[in-house]
Amino acid sequence: MSLHVLVADDEPLARGGVRARLASQADITRVDECADGYAALAALRALPPDLLFIDVQMPGLSGLDVLEALPHESRPLTVLLTAYEQFALRAFELRALDYLLKPIDDERFADALDRARQAVALRRGHPQGGQVAARYATRFQVRLGHRVRLVQAGEIDWIEAQGDYVGLHVGGQLHLLRETLQRLAARLDPACFVRIHRSSIVRLDRVAEMQALANRDHLLRLRDGTVLRASRTYVDGLRAALLAHGSA
Repeated sequence: MSLHVLVADDEPLARGGVRARLASQADITRVDECADGYAALAALRALPPDLLFIDVQMPGLSGLDVLEALPHESRPLTVLLTAYEQFALRAFELRALDYLLKPIDDERFADALDRARQAVALRRGHPQGGQVAARYATRFQVRLGHRVRLVQAGEIDWIEAQGDYVGLHVGGQLHLLRETLQRLAARLDPACFVRIHRSSIVRLDRVAEMQALANRDHLLRLRDGTVLRASRTYVDGLRAALLAHGSA
């Protein structure tokens, strides 16, 4: 699979940072750049890319303005870039694929790119285009001794990485599934699940409280009393997802 990427940012160093991260990816065969929103809008209309990285705040026409100027069905898969966390909710309203805070964390960038690959593959699997409903996993097979149990996605409270496995926490029980957290994250419905740490994912409707810590990490208390730590790298996306979900 080959990907065409457009990077739109009025800061040359920011564009260069994204381009440098993309340079090592064998499936990224073309990277175009734009230095303002008007050029980005023209490029998107002339030759739509598979994936767009766009700065939220640019002089003249902002990244949000660019997306709003395009019909919903014509918007590319988009990762919004910004130094300001208050735009996270707007990113979800515009159905952006992801939202990255500057300075960009390498792991979060890799996670966003992996999600983009999954989404592009899904779109290309349906050549008619349009807004195809994402096919997210609804149940998982886990082993209980010599038996196999089907765990429904709606039963899962939170998920943690455990080496080559993930642990599915379901009503106080732990079930191991042989899969990496990153691969599993791409199979989960983002309207229901959100990553809160490099090693954990939580179901949004299980979050009861958030408490900020001095280093911008947060402690989450789930409805069953479980306490989890949300890394500051993921907090802004978590907060926006909770607001969009109506849980905050």
